[in-house]
Formats: sequence, structure tokens, C-alpha cells
Amino acid sequence: MPSLRARALAGEKLIGALLRMPSEELVEMLAVAEFDFVLIDCEHGPADLVALRQHITLAQVHGVPVIVRVGEGDRGQILRVLDQGAEGILAPHLDTAADAAALVDAAMYPPVGNRGFATYSRAGRFGLVAPRDHRDWWLENTLVLGMIESPGGVASVDSIVSTTRLDGIMVGPADLAASSGPDDQPVPEAIAAVHSALARAGSLRMDIVGTRDAASAAFSDGADLVVYNLASSLMAHLRGLATPER
Repeated sequence: MPSLRARALAGEKLIGALLRMPSEELVEMLAVAEFDFVLIDCEHGPADLVALRQHITLAQVHGVPVIVRVGEGDRGQILRVLDQGAEGILAPHLDTAADAAALVDAAMYPPVGNRGFATYSRAGRFGLVAPRDHRDWWLENTLVLGMIESPGGVASVDSIVSTTRLDGIMVGPADLAASSGPDDQPVPEAIAAVHSALARAGSLRMDIVGTRDAASAAFSDGADLVVYNLASSLMAHLRGLATPER
């Protein structure tokens, strides 16, 4: 089956869900429900590598690729999650082109980046994949995504998306709203500016939403990948279940 990156670049519209650990059963439920990918949050969720490895393994048993949202500027975590078989990285807080270049450098093998090379991890089938084949597959198929979450990132969007081998961007609406002041662009206008820059550059766009209708609207508006904020969606559903007519 083609990689998640290959499918996105080929124009497939892909649906996923953002979830935090530990949530093995939710990983499996998303797979059984036939989501295209799972996005595991190690920025705001626990960054326990053993639990993360279990989550990635379980998803792959069902043929579902995993993207991991890593901590800000955490090169070591990027290396470890890719070694464990995650197909993609989502890095928060890209404010400058230098931030984007550092992300690519950490996520990609030489000659594109400087990710440490190993074939004996899960990603290399514990050494059974020939080094050249292993390198070539990950150079071609690692999905590298970043987040723009500040007015500075919005202002630098054109230089950020021009970074070689940065595949796409997700706007972080909550952080963008929190970091925007009265002299900054209104958040909806800032998000629209980022989306326009992505369209001009031919970069992938990932949106985060809370409902099925919002997902459909995001795809119609040009998103390539859409991810549900599962905590928000589940809490809305649970609050509804907790308040029947009595």
C-alpha cells in the first residue's frame, strides 16, 4: 500500500484523529472505524516512548499509519518516534524558516537532513532491510509537517513553506488566538493567509476540527488532511449523553 505521504501528494483526502496517550483501545477503534491515519500527541500528551511504541505497533497491525506531534524543538524525540515506525512528524511552533529547516534536518536522513541512521529499529524491521533500501524508503516517504501558531509564523509563512522537503502545515488555532494581540491580524484572517500561502506553494494543508460537518467543510475549502480533536469530540458527545430529557 502507498505511504501516507504518497497518498496525500497524489491528491487523496485523508481523515485522521488526534489523540493523547495512553489510549491503545482508541487507536484500535479508530483503525476498525477505517480512519486513514492516527495522530498521536506527544506535545501536550505524555511522551512515554514505550507506550508510544505500543500505540504505533497496534496501529500498524491494522494497516493504519501514525503521525506523531512531537515536543517543540525536540530532535531526539523526532529520531526515536521515526525509528519506532511512525510515518510522519508534526512539529509545533514554526515561527521562522530556520525553524522549518531545523525540523527537516532532524526528520530526514542524509543527504537531505542529519537524522541518525539505524536499520535495527522497528522502522528497519530490526535490521532485515538493506541499508540503502531503508534510507531510500524513508527519504521518499517520511511525511514532514509543521504548525504555525503565532503572528510571527503567519508573517513568515511564505519563507516557511518554501523550505525544501517540508510537506505541509497545520495552523494551531488555539495557540494562534492566545498569542495574538489587538494589533495583530484577526485570527480568521491570519488562518486564511496561511491557507492561501499553502495553496500558492502547492504544500499540503492539514486542518483540525471537532465535528463531521466541520471536516466536510475543511475538505471543501482545500484541506488535504483533516484531523479530529478527539478529546473535544468525545467530550461533546459525552456531555450530550449525560444530559438526556428526564
